[in-house]
Amino acid sequence: MKIDKEKIIKNICCTDLVYGRINKKLGTSFSEKEIESLMLKILSETGLKDFSKTGKNYYVTNRSHNIRITINSYTFRIITVDKLSSN
Repeated sequence: MKIDKEKIIKNICCTDLVYGRINKKLGTSFSEKEIESLMLKILSETGLKDFSKTGKNYYVTNRSHNIRITINSYTFRIITVDKLSSN
């Protein structure tokens, strides 16, 4: 299955609940605009080889930012972010 990175970046969005979830999981207190900018930056910098699709979700793993973003593949909404373990 071919993943269209540009389509993901163009259509990415968040809900109010997810902004709070992102701040909680990352231990930050970013504004909505700061979160949007960070997510777009990470998605843009991440190579296509680090995008994967399992079931209905895309998973974007960026090791330089130590983060994995989970995105719904139908709505392009960010579901959550996770810090990568340092193992």
